[in-house]
Amino acid sequence: MNRQTQTTIIALLTLLWIAPNIFAHPGHAVVTQDMIEATDAFLASLSPEQRQQATFEFSATERIDWHFIPKERTGVMLKEMSLEQRRAAHHLIQSALSNKGYFKAISVMFLEEILRQMEKGRPGNEQRRDQEKYWFAVFGTPTADQPWGWRVEGHHLSLNFTSVHGLVVSTPMFFGANPGEIRSGPRAGLRVLGVEESLARKLVKSLRAKQLQRTVIAVEAPSDVITAPGNEIDLGAPAGLPTTTMDSAQNELLDTLIDEYITNLRPELSQSELQTIHGGRNKIHFAWAGGFDVGEGHYYRIHGPTFVIEYDNTQNDANHIHTVWHSLTDDFALDTLRKHHALEAEEDKKK
Repeated sequence: MNRQTQTTIIALLTLLWIAPNIFAHPGHAVVTQDMIEATDAFLASLSPEQRQQATFEFSATERIDWHFIPKERTGVMLKEMSLEQRRAAHHLIQSALSNKGYFKAISVMFLEEILRQMEKGRPGNEQRRDQEKYWFAVFGTPTADQPWGWRVEGHHLSLNFTSVHGLVVSTPMFFGANPGEIRSGPRAGLRVLGVEESLARKLVKSLRAKQLQRTVIAVEAPSDVITAPGNEIDLGAPAGLPTTTMDSAQNELLDTLIDEYITNLRPELSQSELQTIHGGRNKIHFAWAGGFDVGEGHYYRIHGPTFVIEYDNTQNDANHIHTVWHSLTDDFALDTLRKHHALEAEEDKKK
């Protein structure tokens, strides 16, 4: 076998190993190209000083330094952007999210204004609660043949996207809502993450006594999601009720609940994610902690072989929601990158 043939075979194996979903779901390549174009347009709209603030090496530690609390971030803040730059920033969000996911993201931002009004008079409130304090950052050079990524982040929102040879990884993904339900003013009754709450409550209330015994993992809900930044994502063996012991209606409710999280992504991405999740369908568990009624602090977890979704609602009389979706191995595409680098090293040895 000559050197050219060896190189061709290695290149094909690399693609097959790193990005099998690209072949089964060519939509990843479409989204990658849309993200590249949207990112290029966003960066082109920035001043040289802003562009320096917004861009980082792909290997920078900032790429995996995420959080959802109100604090200063790296990148360029929405508050400092012109109208043209804001349009480009919103277009970047839309390049990866579905219409539903985009609506949730901008609604989470808007809730900061509701909080500002609710906390009027609190010291530092005007600076702390600001619907324009969301930062955009780009890691690496947007291209289809090299790893790169981008993030938008602020209070209760962290959207992280990584592209490795056209395969898009979308975790960790965090949405929060405070208040979970707006209870006064012209937008009273709005629940930005209401479906995530209502579907899960409907599911847990449909369970029979023996099923509940397995589902409830604690009488009191934890104070926050367990896989918060800095904590281990590996929660051990899945706790709670396995799908194999649910009836068809309960399984349908769980599927709809999972869909509510994953379809925040564009269909080209969510379809492949759901295919992976359902590949381990019989090993998915649903766990609950806390009360069952509105106003009672509660928590739930959906845990499968490849992912974990957490929801927590305990603060402010159970009107303050945190949700997060993790890949158990591939947050920030770390596992995909590991395989990519291993194959590159193997290829270099054979040259």
